[in-house]
Amino acid sequence: MAKRILIVEDEEAIAKMIAMNLRVAGMEPVIFGDGLEAERSLPEDHEFDLALLDVMVPGRNGFELLESIKPYDIPVLFLTAKDDLNSKLTGLTGGAEDYIVKPFEMLELLVRMDKVMGRHPRAQEIILLGELEINLNEHKVRKNGTEIPLTPMEFDLLAVLAKNRNMAISRESLISLVWGENYLGETRTVDVHIGQLRKKLGLHDQIKTVPKIGYRLEI
Repeated sequence: MAKRILIVEDEEAIAKMIAMNLRVAGMEPVIFGDGLEAERSLPEDHEFDLALLDVMVPGRNGFELLESIKPYDIPVLFLTAKDDLNSKLTGLTGGAEDYIVKPFEMLELLVRMDKVMGRHPRAQEIILLGELEINLNEHKVRKNGTEIPLTPMEFDLLAVLAKNRNMAISRESLISLVWGENYLGETRTVDVHIGQLRKKLGLHDQIKTVPKIGYRLEI
């Protein structure tokens, strides 16, 4: 089941940009441009995996809306242009999981969202990609029902590509996300592991090489 994401953002261009990227990543965004309207909708529709809240929205600001969301156990990530320390402390001590200052890179937002939702799993997390079933809880991959053994790094690399499918991700970003920021090896290791994934899973046509950048999983 696609993850449902509540977006409360009054800047239409930003809301549409976020929603477009979430749909590409296989999620289901629900947008509100007014905090009060979002609050009024919650009693009837509150099955969300995550809420992305702008602080300065009309009706109810993000900090006020956070209090209304708490009873529904929806993790909250703030997106805002307010980068002062007091605002950050208000959000984080008030119960938000994370706080991102605008402008931001979409990949950074997706990674932060993934980490927050990983701390608040609502169900067994499975990504379906054609014939592939990626079980993130069990760290197992099945193709047409048959399990395909992957090394831990191969699995983590596949998971990053799958969660951010249809997005070009640089080798440097893949190194940071899979091997960690302190990895001192060469980016060549990404190419080796990509080759193994293509071979083991039959993804030669789906894992695209993006010249001078990195790779993109197209499903």
